[in-house]
Amino acid sequence: MTPTEPLLEVRDLHVDIPLSHGRLHAVRGVSLSVGVAESVGLVGESGSGKSLTLRALLGLLPRPARIVSGTVLIDGEDVTGLPAKRLHRRLTDTMSMIFQDSLTALNPVMRVGDQIAETPLRKLGKSRGEAKAIAIDLMNKVGIADPERRYELYPHQLSGGMRQRICIAIALSTKPRLILADEPTTALDVTIQAQVLRVLRRLKQEEHVSLLLVSHDLAVVSQTCSRLYVMYAGKVVESGALPDLIAEPRHPYTFSLLRSVPDPDHRVTRLLTIPGQPPDLSEVISGCSFAARCPFAVDACHHEEPEPAPAGPGLVERRSACLRVDTAERWNEMVAEEAVSKQ
Repeated sequence: MTPTEPLLEVRDLHVDIPLSHGRLHAVRGVSLSVGVAESVGLVGESGSGKSLTLRALLGLLPRPARIVSGTVLIDGEDVTGLPAKRLHRRLTDTMSMIFQDSLTALNPVMRVGDQIAETPLRKLGKSRGEAKAIAIDLMNKVGIADPERRYELYPHQLSGGMRQRICIAIALSTKPRLILADEPTTALDVTIQAQVLRVLRRLKQEEHVSLLLVSHDLAVVSQTCSRLYVMYAGKVVESGALPDLIAEPRHPYTFSLLRSVPDPDHRVTRLLTIPGQPPDLSEVISGCSFAARCPFAVDACHHEEPEPAPAGPGLVERRSACLRVDTAERWNEMVAEEAVSKQ
């Protein structure tokens, strides 16, 4: 692997779900990358394909969903052509996953410490004593006080925040280089959310673990990630360095997401709402998938679906799938003018 080569690179990933009346195109050509010891966010509203993208990477798609096409590279090596067993081993040796709901992710009749120790015991070939010591050490690393006592507890005896830390420790027990985190702070209050995010940030710094964090909450990824991919209707519509993307969004969906959330640091005339619903992905989409909800759409947007491309001169790392990206600097002004005209 060269210094500039990503740890993980996904190219043109497609995932379909067969239906009684056809098929749902849940993931439509997603491409993304994660560098060594880098934290990357993947955001979008429910149903945009974020979680299915993560599950596809580890071969954990729920039936009957399946990968139709796409390429996965690890350290620059195309692993998609490997035999099934070798592919599974290569992926699980590199990546592990933190699931959304810690209560259902954990075995309710197994002590939490034993669940952490299971991988060192079975996969790494450690003795029971060694596996227990590794589990207790991991519990310490994720901020669980008195780990020897809590090792003996069952999931229902722990709080939501503690259970999520157990899930993080289980993910670390495989010694991964990349953690896939599927909305790990869902259903936690804001204080516990902050604690879990601090654990993830510390692990990145101390263990040099890369992170691909899925969330519908821009505030969550802004505390944790350096780069961001925005998904809508199964596609990545914008990507780039997180501070730049939040300061100057180059896709109307990102712009609308940011303007629909109160921000104490930026006073706006009114919060923007996103009208309508996402498109039906079991139907053929003509034109841009966001056109029907976009405040800046023109006739061409309803007939041509653009692919992500540099978002402007000199913005190679900023990519946007928008025909009107050249007007992005005027979007705030255009929204304000429309609001005045409606008064």
